[in-house]
Amino acid sequence: MKKIVALALALLLVTGGVAMAQKKDFPRRDITNVVVWGAGGGTDVCNRVISAEMAPILGVNINVINKPGGVSGSLGMSYAFSQPHDGYTLAGVSESCVTAAVQGGWDKRMNVWDFFIVGGSPDVISVTPGTPWKDLKELVEAARKSPGTIKACASGAGSIHHLNLLALEKGSGAQMQFIPYKGSAPCQTAAMTGEVNVVVTSVAEQQQLIRAKQLRPLAMLIPEPFTIEGFGTIPSGFKPYPGLAKHLPIYQAIGFAVAADVPAERKAIIEAAFKKAMQSEKIKKWAKENYYVLSGKTGKAARDEFNRLESLFSWTLWNLKAATVDPAKLGIPRP
Repeated sequence: MKKIVALALALLLVTGGVAMAQKKDFPRRDITNVVVWGAGGGTDVCNRVISAEMAPILGVNINVINKPGGVSGSLGMSYAFSQPHDGYTLAGVSESCVTAAVQGGWDKRMNVWDFFIVGGSPDVISVTPGTPWKDLKELVEAARKSPGTIKACASGAGSIHHLNLLALEKGSGAQMQFIPYKGSAPCQTAAMTGEVNVVVTSVAEQQQLIRAKQLRPLAMLIPEPFTIEGFGTIPSGFKPYPGLAKHLPIYQAIGFAVAADVPAERKAIIEAAFKKAMQSEKIKKWAKENYYVLSGKTGKAARDEFNRLESLFSWTLWNLKAATVDPAKLGIPRP
């Protein structure tokens, strides 16, 4: 009798385990997040933080690896896209990836992906300490009075920071002399030393320099003011120049993507884990400490954002003669 009871219990455990395994169709094994930029950068850190929060929700590990190289993240995107479209491969991306196609490194539009946007750090316009402009209005009026005489940098041509500078000029009527650099760090150094007088990069990149008074912020290029711990609150440029609302804000969009043809039920599971992770105190604390504005966009809202960025970035590069492929041939609409 005891043997019969034991056998029945064993059978119940086995059938129960099988039922649970059938119920959890996805994920059954670890997921890989292929970050298309190098280790330690903003996209890498962001993906490691969100992956760590999502893993226990999904009940599997999310292994983050880096595959930088190519053009605008094209090597990592190509690798991730070449893997089975089964939901087990994510691509850690940023808004800069949208230029891969017009720069000849990627033969597809960004609409082959579905995106999960964690957020990004907003842009701030700052000046070299010792310059005479006390606020954005004084800088803009000086740039209007003497067009093209004030030197400004915003990372490289066609970067999100350059687009924000162009949008500021369009919305305020200012005209500055844009000096391109290979990245935000050398651009900020140039502003600190007076090689240029104006710099547009993100708060996350500038915050230490602002606190050290090596750069003097004038305005945020978003509708809201922004507070930096140890410094104070930076006002929004939208207040003196409401016309900025026609062209700004242009936000960073850092997060991850999956191939658009991943089965809908699997994308729904990833989305649910993502949304739950985005509400965690750990993510909120990380964002506050690193001066990120959280997004949380998925589905159509995220696709719309990347479509807009793809259009803005691609056509700006083409107009600047910095692109090798005509965006019209890729079917990318004008902004």
